[in-house]
Amino acid sequence: MEERGHGAVSGPPRPAACLVARHRAVARSAGRAREPGDDLSHLEDIVIVIRLGSYALGEWIEARGDGAPLYNAVTGEQVAIASSDGLDFKAMLEHGRALGGPALRALTFHQRARILKALAQHLTARKDEFYRISAWSGATKGDSWIDIDGGLGTLFAYASRGRREFPDETFYVDGGPEALSKGGTFIGRHICVPMEGVAVQINAFNFPVWGMLEKFATSFLAGVPTIAKPATVTSYLAEAVAREMVASALLPAGTFQFICGGAGDLLDHLTMQDSVAFTGSASTALMLRSSKRIMENSVRFNTEADSLNYSMLGPDAEPGTAEFDLFVKEVAREMTVKAGQKCTAIRRTFVPASMTDAVIEALGKRLAGVKVGDPSLDDVRMGPLAGKGQVTEVERSVERLRGATELVYGGGRDSMELVGADAERGAFFPVTLLYNDAPFQRNEPHDVEAFGPVNTVMPYRTLDEAIELAKLGKGSLVGSLFTASDSTARTVTLGTAAYHGRLMIVNRHSAKESTGHGSPLPHLVHGGPGRAGGGEEMGG
Repeated sequence: MEERGHGAVSGPPRPAACLVARHRAVARSAGRAREPGDDLSHLEDIVIVIRLGSYALGEWIEARGDGAPLYNAVTGEQVAIASSDGLDFKAMLEHGRALGGPALRALTFHQRARILKALAQHLTARKDEFYRISAWSGATKGDSWIDIDGGLGTLFAYASRGRREFPDETFYVDGGPEALSKGGTFIGRHICVPMEGVAVQINAFNFPVWGMLEKFATSFLAGVPTIAKPATVTSYLAEAVAREMVASALLPAGTFQFICGGAGDLLDHLTMQDSVAFTGSASTALMLRSSKRIMENSVRFNTEADSLNYSMLGPDAEPGTAEFDLFVKEVAREMTVKAGQKCTAIRRTFVPASMTDAVIEALGKRLAGVKVGDPSLDDVRMGPLAGKGQVTEVERSVERLRGATELVYGGGRDSMELVGADAERGAFFPVTLLYNDAPFQRNEPHDVEAFGPVNTVMPYRTLDEAIELAKLGKGSLVGSLFTASDSTARTVTLGTAAYHGRLMIVNRHSAKESTGHGSPLPHLVHGGPGRAGGGEEMGG
């Protein structure tokens, strides 16, 4: 397949609004395969199963064989098939190194930044279709805003930084000259140049757009081609965005490739010039980064893993204060946004022992007002988990947590009241609030993460105790503190900063403009030590 002009495009660009028609889709109730160009507007009751594609070596390759079935998280209906069978992963890496790398390295930072801006504009013009597809994952409109507009915002942010903070040059000078001789005729300089390999980017299921675009934007600006591999369960959304990235004809040939399905032996062909950026579970990250090829070649492996993030109520923030109300609102919000499926979500909530009952009561009242169900309905504030597999995993984690805690709000799936949805068909999980009255003796809440709408309240008696509890998470992405006391803010910040990638301090004055505990912040480095992966992501 010829790669024409400035972009790697297979055939003429086709808009995202034709998502279904672009694939050889199976209309199951109609009993025949449908071809590109078919008018499907009158088939609203027909279940369309999309064969997702991978973009490799300059062409789209449709999923082969049975593949992995993907389901609508709300209705349980199959919507897609994903498979990477038949892809030549070694050839994909060679394609990126031989074609994409030289093309990017020939561009200056400013030229790369202009392409990023144009790409962001192209995708923004088509984001309504991305929102429609995002609903299949159980995301509300607000959830999708974090993922889709957050990802687009990252593209715009790095387009701006590329022009504002970097030279119109193909390399970057780091720092000033260092005098190495008495007469000044011999000096030293540090410069940064692009690596001559490929950036392999393995993304999590919870943010298929933001996760992909934040990694792509920084690699592209740095002059390194990308091979993006989304988590399979929500890859239908990432694939829709990837198709539009290719269709834009903005990206030089070989600079962007996309794998929908398993990664096969991709990592077995990495060299010392390649890199891996991984977002997902700590256990999977450990397995991947320990592989022989990565260890032998010292392949750069950046991890952003899920963690047991905390939020703390300061001892001064008693019931009736603005800080108390803000704290309750934020904890409840972090439990329910994306159904708790955020790597930055609050998992551990620390409160003064004297305020435990008040906090649990206030959280219960607030959570009771959250309607759960079909996220396409205006009054629904929380949708399902991304899939039935996630339900099983969260149930397993909650069972472990229940051995050390008391259930203070929520219950089993059988007791859920859903709006416009069926608990048996969808991947719904109830909001679950737990209480651990002995947080130093019962360690499960500091070790076990339930990646859903689950949180554990724990008491502390002194600030020193609260700081030690925060550290028991063994390294987290985010911590937050609600207090009106400057001294409390200083003590907690200095006491917990070494164990956390980001700390958010909120009082009544900053709350109005605060982005929130776990919001996308493309202007800051994102990551965390220890359990959180020990890596850094730009665009987080």
